Amino acid sequence: MKAESVTTIKKELQHRSHDELMQLCLRLSRFKKENKELLTYLLFESHNEEDYINNIKTEIDEQFKNINRASYFYIKKSVRKILRTIKKYARYSLKKETEVELLLHFCERLKSFSPSIKQNVTLSNIYNRQIITIQKTVATLHEDLQYDYNQHLEELKTL
Repeated sequence: MKAESVTTIKKELQHRSHDELMQLCLRLSRFKKENKELLTYLLFESHNEEDYINNIKTEIDEQFKNINRASYFYIKKSVRKILRTIKKYARYSLKKETEVELLLHFCERLKSFSPSIKQNVTLSNIYNRQIITIQKTVATLHEDLQYDYNQHLEELKTL
């Protein structure tokens, strides 16, 4: 089955009633966890971005606490998983400020992680790539926000 384009779907949705749209959304939420998470964000959390960011930061902290520190192999797998989670939550928000806040928090946690990420090239590369991503994203923001985030970023750059 070939999926239709977004514009075709949008035109079709305009011809549906309120009840039909609600049924379609509920049916869509049953199929994938990400669809349900996105609907949850849009319905309950999008109006208060600050709480949303704080909840995700708390989740990130919990994930960092639960990392198996037996070897760098397990640390790398866990760090990548945390990063995937952050990217997913940032995608839900579609706000660059949210993405920057989450990535800055991730980098802070990774920098202060024990055992040190300096001992592992892969972890250092992950950290450096996120710093570059933050720099590129901050460059697209308002000047006042750029100044604040760049000050925070300078502290993190010294690995």
